Amino acid sequence: MKKVVLASLLACAVFVLGLNTAFAQTNASPDSQAAPPAAAPAAVPAAAPAAQPAAAQPVQLGTQQDKPIQMGDAELTLYNNAIGQTDPKAKAAAVETYLAAYPQSAVKQPMLEILMAAYGAIPDMAKTQDAADRILQVDPGNLRALYAEALIRKANADAVTDPAAKQAALDVAAGYAQKGVAALAAPKPANMPDADYKSLKDAATPAFYTAIGFAAFNKNDNAAAIDAYKKELASVPLAATKIPGSVLMDTFYLAEAYSQSTPSDLLDCTFYASRVVAYAPAALKPQFSNYANYCYKKYHDGMDGYDAVLAAATANLNPPDGLFASIKPGLTNAEKIHNSITGTSDLATLATEDKEMVFQFGSSDDAAKVWDSIKGKSVQIPGALVVSSSPTVLKVAVTDDAKQSNPKTADFTFNMTPPEDIPELKDNATAAQKAAYKKAVDAAKAKADAIAAATAVGQTVTLTGTYDSFTPSPIQIIMKDGEVVLAKAAAKPVAKPAARAAAPAHRAAHK
Repeated sequence: MKKVVLASLLACAVFVLGLNTAFAQTNASPDSQAAPPAAAPAAVPAAAPAAQPAAAQPVQLGTQQDKPIQMGDAELTLYNNAIGQTDPKAKAAAVETYLAAYPQSAVKQPMLEILMAAYGAIPDMAKTQDAADRILQVDPGNLRALYAEALIRKANADAVTDPAAKQAALDVAAGYAQKGVAALAAPKPANMPDADYKSLKDAATPAFYTAIGFAAFNKNDNAAAIDAYKKELASVPLAATKIPGSVLMDTFYLAEAYSQSTPSDLLDCTFYASRVVAYAPAALKPQFSNYANYCYKKYHDGMDGYDAVLAAATANLNPPDGLFASIKPGLTNAEKIHNSITGTSDLATLATEDKEMVFQFGSSDDAAKVWDSIKGKSVQIPGALVVSSSPTVLKVAVTDDAKQSNPKTADFTFNMTPPEDIPELKDNATAAQKAAYKKAVDAAKAKADAIAAATAVGQTVTLTGTYDSFTPSPIQIIMKDGEVVLAKAAAKPVAKPAARAAAPAHRAAHK
């Protein structure tokens, strides 16, 4: 029997996963969430091979207090062959051979870590992840395996296009990252050298928080996203926050999370978006600058004083104390709306979009004034997009915002006028009355069919109705006496009578 020392295997399994996330271009706009970066698969550098052990001596590359493990000659031969390989593919194949022959080996876990490192060096991310899965089956808190799981699964999730499937994949990656954070809080593995543990911790910590942060951000859990992204920024050297890459991209997501919080934190949004502006590549600066300006102007109603925020964001990772004290908020939506409608002599002439803004964000007095100007009045509304349809109720999108929302959102509800009843024929109806009744029934059916076709979901239709009531949130204007304005059938051209042939000349009388 020969002996090997467990620490030697752990020593040759040390590796650092790469964080090669491309700095993605982001089409930042006030009303749309920035697209997530396309993360490149992480590269896993190869583990340094252990020295080939002497035939009669135990392997002594680890800490000396480790107890030697007994191995038979056949097992030791496979083991030496596996750890002696220098080519990643050959090493992976040799380790797989060893593990297949000795599935319950006393060195199963460290050999799996060597396997994971070898697959990462090839690189083969699917097999790297599979190796990590196998490690976690025997050691659920293994920091290296949790790091690989979080990093690879997030990269795979970033490539998913179906929203539900993408979120599910991001949540799985975040689950591994949460376990990784817990593993970091546990005591350092006794057989891992301090330098190796520090390198692993320094690389894994921001990777865990970026996975947790983006899973939360993608499902609008902004509080959790802010918490994770702030911890990510705190876990890396200051210089790393200034380099175009995943950390700077996450700084922008942090800005968006502040903006999309309830209530919005527009000043923190401005600060972190401005920090991205300061360090983004020149080609991308305008896009991020637009978002920083949007947050600042939405809060302050102007751009005066913004240069001081940009300078502070350039020099500081987080907002310095007192930075925001001198930035005064602009007018509230209600104040802006009041100022706007004060100068309008006939409130009924306001555009539908403006009326809806008053109903949603104006004061109760201003909303009442605008509603009183139209209540009970009949109106024709062309170009209504049908969102929901029944013979008695139509829900339609009227404003551009409602039409362009995804999914489509109805901002008007029309309660439709029922069709006129056709009196039933009497038993003694004459033939003329029966003919008239049939004609009326046919006409009613034709009209009903035309209305059904015109009001199918997705169709654009012209409606008439009378303003009846409204609800401000979500905005919904209720119309009564609704009717569909059907397009008039084109008049058939009147056929011109055929031209008569010219009459033949009278023949001369016979003589």
